Amino acid sequence: MTTTSNSPRPASTRTGSALSLVNVTLEYPDGEGIVKALDAVDLAVEPGQMVSLVGPSGSGKSSLLATAATLVRPTHGVVLIDGVDATGLADHDLTTLRREKIGIIFQQPNLLASLTATEQLLIVDHLRGKSPKAARDKAAGLLDLVGLGSDASKRPHQLSGGQRQRVNIARALMGDPTVLLVDEPTAALDHDRSDSIVRLLRQVTDEFQVATVMVTHDTEFVPLTDAVATMRDGHLTAPVPANS
Repeated sequence: MTTTSNSPRPASTRTGSALSLVNVTLEYPDGEGIVKALDAVDLAVEPGQMVSLVGPSGSGKSSLLATAATLVRPTHGVVLIDGVDATGLADHDLTTLRREKIGIIFQQPNLLASLTATEQLLIVDHLRGKSPKAARDKAAGLLDLVGLGSDASKRPHQLSGGQRQRVNIARALMGDPTVLLVDEPTAALDHDRSDSIVRLLRQVTDEFQVATVMVTHDTEFVPLTDAVATMRDGHLTAPVPANS
């Protein structure tokens, strides 16, 4: 896939880890006891690095992603987003940080049925108070980037599952995020569409220099990422090169 001339390609001047989890523990009450969904987790992801996160169901992968997305506050530990300690922010500031620094790609695209592909992206920048003209140009560039330039006026029911996931990826990039968190992007797709989606995520990680964490059960796509870490019973192994 090639990018067009109006596809946004922001240059990165970031140094160090864009995403850092330091000694993060997440506990939930469970009857008279406590369950540790995350147990002293450490993870650092640099700009332009794509890390795949694997592990059995119930191992803590979703909890890690939700904590990294600042949707859940850890019981202990620190979550740093682009150098900012998210665990120390008030709710309002946390919402702003999430909106400006984090792109989230859910397993299901959750597109609004009445909106076109372009409008799915425009509503994101509308919530940020951005210029409508600038937002429209940016949306057009991103849809070109993900291969949907000719489908910009289509609504979700007119798009395939893989195309809807591409809209989901473009939407997550509208805010120029520092961190991209991806939850099982291939779960509902066949092999060929899954392969194209993971390759697209590889491409946008490189071009936008985001720190990407992808939860996946499709281990055959792990080699397309830079490193792989494994969750089990709330514990995270240190990432190792994906091709080792």
